[in-house]
Amino acid sequence: MAKGKHIINPVKGTLDKVSTALVQAGPPAPKEISLSPNRINILSSKATTKEISQVQGSLDLGIEVDAEFGEIGMGVLSDGTPYLNQRGLAALCGVQNAHIGTISSQWNELDIKPRIKAIKDILEKSGSSIPYPHIEVIHKGRVHYCYPAEICLSILEYYAFDAGVNCQTEARNNFRLLAGSKLRELIYSQVGYDPSGAQSKRFNKWHERIALNYHSAPKGYFHVFNEAHTIIYELIVAGANIDEKFVVDISIGLHWSKYWDANKLEHEFGIRRKYAHRYPDDHPQAKSNPQESWCYPLASLGHYREWLQNVYLEGGKFAKYLDGKVKQGDLPPSIAQLAMSTLVPPQIEGPKQ
Repeated sequence: MAKGKHIINPVKGTLDKVSTALVQAGPPAPKEISLSPNRINILSSKATTKEISQVQGSLDLGIEVDAEFGEIGMGVLSDGTPYLNQRGLAALCGVQNAHIGTISSQWNELDIKPRIKAIKDILEKSGSSIPYPHIEVIHKGRVHYCYPAEICLSILEYYAFDAGVNCQTEARNNFRLLAGSKLRELIYSQVGYDPSGAQSKRFNKWHERIALNYHSAPKGYFHVFNEAHTIIYELIVAGANIDEKFVVDISIGLHWSKYWDANKLEHEFGIRRKYAHRYPDDHPQAKSNPQESWCYPLASLGHYREWLQNVYLEGGKFAKYLDGKVKQGDLPPSIAQLAMSTLVPPQIEGPKQ
């Protein structure tokens, strides 16, 4: 999975960085892709009935899967608990790492600090009691400090609304995006973990189309479907249901065809041709199989890839396509944001002259 994002535009900074790919999940709604939800005061349900403790962490928990996105580390423990690392939680809250470490070190002091009491009160309101805020796990030869999503949300809510003069705008914005089960779902999506096991079939329809079309363009030509694999893959990983209603290569092909004609690229690269493209039997498009679709000279492949990145992805056409799917109810806003943050990474500025 691509790295280096601000998790929603997470791709821009720290966890703004997490705020923008860490985005609104939930049932599809006909909304524009937006970062302006209402405040939500429900914390996610506990992922396990086990108590979280240092002893448990060192004895019987491991890391099932993990990943890093810029400075945001996250993963899933062997019992299915999603977590953020200390840097990731600090970025989410808009505070320094040391502040999160202090919460851990002061958690069980007899003279309980106001901050710790406030966070524990938030947890108690959700019916939770956590002996220790992070779990220490040895993974790949080093100690990982894993903060379960449940405690992350409680600390996030504290810095969003209850920290007085130390309340952070980043924490408030991120809490509104990630409250309830959204942080849990975001972590699962980012690291490619499926707690239900259903994701094992999520690539099936795409693979069916590949099997029908991977050799269909004539020698010396390429077709947009095969060149769209990276985009389709990232959409599936983000959680999109790629099926007969979600054929992103049609959008790419239409825009590229218009660009080809408008810029008279046949004079530079040669003429394009038609080839027979087929859809699986359960797609409505299969009724008129084989479909006539354009394929393009291989000499133009480099030009196409530059256009795809600069014009289709970064020029707003992909965002408009996803926004349309969100409005139609075919795509949750959170998945659209995740796909955008992965496929349209922040630009690295060169050294100033």
